[in-house]
Amino acid sequence: MDVRRSGPRRSAMAHINVTPFVDVMLVLLIIFMVTAPMLDQGLEIDLPQVQQTPGLPADIEPMVVVLQRNGQISIDRVEVEGIGSLERVVRQALQNRPDLQVFLEADQTVAYGLVVQVMAAIKQAGVDKLGMVTRLPED
Repeated sequence: MDVRRSGPRRSAMAHINVTPFVDVMLVLLIIFMVTAPMLDQGLEIDLPQVQQTPGLPADIEPMVVVLQRNGQISIDRVEVEGIGSLERVVRQALQNRPDLQVFLEADQTVAYGLVVQVMAAIKQAGVDKLGMVTRLPED
């Protein structure tokens, strides 16, 4: 006996519906377009500002190391030739005055790496505490 079905006959689907594929690709494209500018910008960090600064006792005269924007280092307004000389001068000053306080005043445009090198040289010379000179915000 031959059994035949009546009605529409279903055949295998021979083509792919690209509409869902295009929808997913457009969503991915929008995500990448939104996130790509964030990768180049990085993070924006607001550094804290000093509202009040504690004063120094009048009888203590600290050593002030100044790092200028051109990379020149000076100690108490006397120029020093490089980081190695800075370390020697600070070490010698500490031998004369063990209670010496050292402050670093670095121009805000100086590269952070150079500031870290100067701080490391001062620490290597034997300074335990290093103060950073800041300015009060202008009103």
